[in-house]
Amino acid sequence: MTEAIHDLPVELSATAVRRVAEILKEEPARSALRVGVDGGGCSGFQYTFNITQDRSDEDLVLEQEGAVVVIDQISLDMLRGCRIDFVDDLMGRMFKIDNPAATSSCGCGSSFAV
Repeated sequence: MTEAIHDLPVELSATAVRRVAEILKEEPARSALRVGVDGGGCSGFQYTFNITQDRSDEDLVLEQEGAVVVIDQISLDMLRGCRIDFVDDLMGRMFKIDNPAATSSCGCGSSFAV
């Protein structure tokens, strides 16, 4: 297994790939994890994670080893250069986004400012 999907606008860690694939095994065919950005949260923008079967021709689709992640073009502008990871630590089990464009983020990492 490779460490991550490289040379794409958004990178998935190996742990994120494994977790997404695990989640999607329990979902209907053509399901994907939709990662997005919405206004709100304590820092201005917040990351969203939803299981979806809807895809647009404009979506970025990342597929690897049973994991499928889709990102809409508006969110992609804010996520370009990010690394999506999955962590299991004292704060809990969660997807974590390392965003080099974020100028600040909240303590839990679910919202950010640019």
